[in-house]
Amino acid sequence: MTTTPEPTADVIAERITRFLEERTKISFAVDTDVFASGSVNSLFAMELVVFLEESFDVEIGGSDLRLDNMRTVRSMTGLVQRLRDADEDGHG
Repeated sequence: MTTTPEPTADVIAERITRFLEERTKISFAVDTDVFASGSVNSLFAMELVVFLEESFDVEIGGSDLRLDNMRTVRSMTGLVQRLRDADEDGHG
């Protein structure tokens, strides 16, 4: 069994930022509301969910599947960290 080192918050945020910038051609600060900016819509939120799940080996569902968790790079980073921590603790 191989274990992947846990990415830091900065690494997670950088990967999310890069994905957003590649898809939208716009730069986002970590606290910019990507939906309020008009650059992305609710359909893009589903792309974000898939990206986060595949990139960080997490499963987003239930109460975590909320637009508020996807609004900013900081909120997405927190979501990923919380889900990875829960998974490590056997609660995910």
